[in-house]
Amino acid sequence: MSMTDPIADMLTRIRNASSAQHRSVDVPASGIKREISRVLAEERFIDNFAFYEDGKQGQLRLYLRYDDKSRGIIQGIRRASRPGLRRYAAKTELLRVRRGLGIAIVTT
Repeated sequence: MSMTDPIADMLTRIRNASSAQHRSVDVPASGIKREISRVLAEERFIDNFAFYEDGKQGQLRLYLRYDDKSRGIIQGIRRASRPGLRRYAAKTELLRVRRGLGIAIVTT
């Protein structure tokens, strides 16, 4: 079965695993998902990620982070531009995320 929006699927898996307090979550691998995972790890929203082969396209395992009260570090994660509704913005039109405490991953 093909997926219409694999990035949104990845974000949903992260959101669900974080709310269920899982230590890790597996997502089907791709180049863009690997780069999103790298940015999340660099910005310390996840502990780490690893790629492993499964005979098809491979899997990414993301290790989620929690604070000392077992709350997920990722409080909210969503995709602004999706295949059915593209959003375009100039550099000057981008808003601060969570008053500067969050990040926005922007692609060109």
